[in-house]
Amino acid sequence: MTDAASRITAFLEAERERQTSFLAELVRTPSDNPSGDCTPHAEKAAALLEGLGFTVERHVVPADRVVAAGMASATNLVVRRTFGDGPVVALNSHGDVVPPGEGWTQDPYGATVVDGWMYGRGVAVSKSDFATYAWALLALEQAGVPLKGTVELHLTYDEESGGAIGPGWLLERGISTPDLAIGAGFSYAVVTAHNGCLHLEVEVEGRSAHAAMPSTGVDALEAATAILARLYALRPELAKTVSSMPGIGSPQITVGLIKGGINTNVVPDRIAFRLDRRMIPEENPAEVERDLRALIESAGRSVEGAGVTVRRILLAEPLKPLPGAAALAETLCRHAGAVMGEPVGAVGVPLYTDARHYAAAGVPIVLYGAGPRTIQEANAHRADERLPLDDLHKATRVIALTLADLLRA
Repeated sequence: MTDAASRITAFLEAERERQTSFLAELVRTPSDNPSGDCTPHAEKAAALLEGLGFTVERHVVPADRVVAAGMASATNLVVRRTFGDGPVVALNSHGDVVPPGEGWTQDPYGATVVDGWMYGRGVAVSKSDFATYAWALLALEQAGVPLKGTVELHLTYDEESGGAIGPGWLLERGISTPDLAIGAGFSYAVVTAHNGCLHLEVEVEGRSAHAAMPSTGVDALEAATAILARLYALRPELAKTVSSMPGIGSPQITVGLIKGGINTNVVPDRIAFRLDRRMIPEENPAEVERDLRALIESAGRSVEGAGVTVRRILLAEPLKPLPGAAALAETLCRHAGAVMGEPVGAVGVPLYTDARHYAAAGVPIVLYGAGPRTIQEANAHRADERLPLDDLHKATRVIALTLADLLRA
């Protein structure tokens, strides 16, 4: 181990308790999205970071952009530390989280530690990497490693709404122009690619009638059922296509929300549902959307008099590696393998993340951060979300050593 690596490791070992307490404070401060009132959490995070000695920029997102994103408030935080002329490396994590839901055995805002695991909503996805990235930067400052370049923390608040007013807004406005980026991830894999996602809302309109005389109306549910049957028939067809990127798998389609009807004894005049179509990196999002719209409209015409309207809610492009991402991934894999004590490789994941906004801006990005081996083991987006604190501290060391390599003078 080099002198620089030894100093980084020694500093982080001495900071374990303080880093854990920092994360606990973030977990105890709600930032559910929806409802998306996230500025209070941003203010809490900013105050904690300032307590560590950082200068924190607060970038308040305009109200009209916030409302358009379906949120109540959003303030993005940027911390910059310049060591000299050189590349700018951004570290991005999001502080908004899905609501807790039911089934918890621990307080979702309690940050309770049981057998070395901290429990709480957002502890793994992705408030943990507020702590990972902040302490990695502290380690660089305290270790006295000769460096050239800048490290930026991008702490944003709309990943659960699509990222447009988080990283997308920071990059669009030129608040940051990084050369490389690392996004929140998990400790036992470096993610270089991920799926895209298309959300469509389908509204089927019919005409109400008394249930004793259904033929006098137009049954919107009958038309919706025909559409749903065609959509679910896609599943076995999609399963025949598998991405060449390990960890991605096949395209997927899910109908996750449905509502409509007036009463049990009334022919339903309106049914609305939303679907989620996951796209592998090899797919063309424009073609996927075009084909889905055509299928939905064709199936809806099976019931005479029914009308169908399709509205796009979200289009998240798949993440594909850019030039420069491979070298970044290799450096992370090398350090992660040494710290974790086992090989850590580059993979893809079937979900989508804010990383795509950096890639769309031409910034090579990979995902790496604190977390157990899998999303399932973390209970991400489920009850009893949890994080092994040992992985938090190890991931921090990996990020610090990687930054030291990237910015070495």
